[in-house]
Amino acid sequence: MLTDTFLQLVKKYSKDHELANNLWLEIFTKYSEPKRQYHTIDHLEAMIKDLKEVKEKIIDWDTTLLAVFYHDIFYKASSNTNEGDSAKLAMQRLATIGYAADKIAKCANMIMATKQHEITEDSDTNFLIDADLAILGKSPEDYQKYTEQIREEYSIYPDFMYTSGRKKALNHFLQMDNIYKTEYFAEKHEVQARTNINNELNEM
Repeated sequence: MLTDTFLQLVKKYSKDHELANNLWLEIFTKYSEPKRQYHTIDHLEAMIKDLKEVKEKIIDWDTTLLAVFYHDIFYKASSNTNEGDSAKLAMQRLATIGYAADKIAKCANMIMATKQHEITEDSDTNFLIDADLAILGKSPEDYQKYTEQIREEYSIYPDFMYTSGRKKALNHFLQMDNIYKTEYFAEKHEVQARTNINNELNEM
């Protein structure tokens, strides 16, 4: 399903089927790297599923979809340039299909916004970052699985280092006025997200 979604999207802008297939192969390969446990194809599918619930509210659906596909194409636990590297690659790849320059810039900005998850003036970006964080407000069981997957992705770090960094990240979310920037995601996930995060902190 995800393959078809991407290929159909690219075909709207380029008739080069080999290029479209190669772009998808690159995405699939990157998100299937053995060190990934959470930031996988499943994460992309979950985001798109959530975003489809608010599709009528999204102004530029194609650019939002492309931002989903490319937002974690680079993901290394030891790197602090993942978003920048992902945005740069997205710009290069979208140029090859003849995507409009202003939309390429928007896509890159959307990807960069997934670094801090702060509210922006662009409503599409707010929906994207909310979908990226939707897991925080899922059921306790889903959240538990997510925390275990994240820990595996950061397995290069010993517990004391991981716990320190994780606490900092979780408190960053709790200190926000709203974890979710859109009314839809806030109503659906805000309360549960804060409960899940507080429970994780209390168990550390």
